[in-house]
Amino acid sequence: MRSGSFPHLETNKDIREAVRALCSKFPAEYWEQHDRDHEYAADFVQAFADAGFLGILIPEEYGGGGGTIAEFCAALEEVAASGGALNACSSVHTPLLAVPAILAFGTEEQRKTLLPEVAAGRLLITFGVTEPDAGTDTTQIGLAATRKGDGWVLNGQKVWNSGAPYAQKVLVLARTATPGPDDRRGDGLTLFVTDLDRPTLDMRTIPKIGRNAFGSSELFFHDHEVSPDDVVGEVGQGFYHLLHSLNAERLYLSSVAMGIGRWCLEAATRYASERVVFGRPIGKNQAVQHPLAADYLQLLAAGQVLQAAVDACTAQGAGSIGTLANSAKYLTTEAAWKTADDAMQTFGGFSFAREYHIGRHWTEVRLQRIAPVNNQMVLNYIAERVLGLEKSY
Repeated sequence: MRSGSFPHLETNKDIREAVRALCSKFPAEYWEQHDRDHEYAADFVQAFADAGFLGILIPEEYGGGGGTIAEFCAALEEVAASGGALNACSSVHTPLLAVPAILAFGTEEQRKTLLPEVAAGRLLITFGVTEPDAGTDTTQIGLAATRKGDGWVLNGQKVWNSGAPYAQKVLVLARTATPGPDDRRGDGLTLFVTDLDRPTLDMRTIPKIGRNAFGSSELFFHDHEVSPDDVVGEVGQGFYHLLHSLNAERLYLSSVAMGIGRWCLEAATRYASERVVFGRPIGKNQAVQHPLAADYLQLLAAGQVLQAAVDACTAQGAGSIGTLANSAKYLTTEAAWKTADDAMQTFGGFSFAREYHIGRHWTEVRLQRIAPVNNQMVLNYIAERVLGLEKSY
């Protein structure tokens, strides 16, 4: 595509160029091999950390770069647009999901101990929130934390712990109390950070249809003891501590979707120009042109909303941008998914050949319409918070 096709790419150009240069050493074929072999991209993660990108959002006093969310979102988008897609981005944004809670609510000892290790690429903290019987309704989780002396004992299960096979610790949300009739639904939940390599914690890898270079696991806690030093924030307020970072996470995932959408559109456009059928490039046919042109327009609009959300987050903080963050998440993931599907149609039968990487992108971006929040819940949010309609769930 021609330069200047997406105005938001003019922001943080130095970061974008540096990330593109790094990612050029890890082409689409690298990610195809790692996805096919279910192999964690440890060398990519370390290169990303060594270049300082993994520590962008971590303050300098804790070993990071002290950068902005705009810079990190730009970096993630370029990683996705390089052909690494969700495999690559998950491997470098998952370690940072625990950072906002630790920065805002953790102890100084936790910040000094954990954050420099995350920035250096030596520590991966997986997220332990989702449970099989709770799903999106986080307030109904059942992992129990019962008192034992000054500490607690954890018993129960978590699921879809991204990166757990390679992680050293887990930030886990557990129930320390049952809310009373006058309490909020999220009361009684507490955040703990604890080691994974313990005999009281079992891990089971989940076989998946995609994103196989970054594994996901179920975790089973059996009389797993945690100490008062493992508590992140205030006991009973862990659910609200997590809300502190959800809007920022929406922006990360929106940036990833934009990158995947750009890659798919570029691949489909190039193939349409080169593929000759019935004596003419297939890109001369409106049946091929129009879907790709519409995809560009949808990505263009989504990119502008994402940029507005990032700007608002920079100016106001993540806590006050719920509508923009959710809007960006919905628009970017829907646009990227449609673009990937149209790329499949453009490539025809060859889209099923792994050498073209189309199917890998198509599978990975489909996940983004589901996680970390499904797009139906985003529409519920907009209906209730923006349109003023009654809550439907």
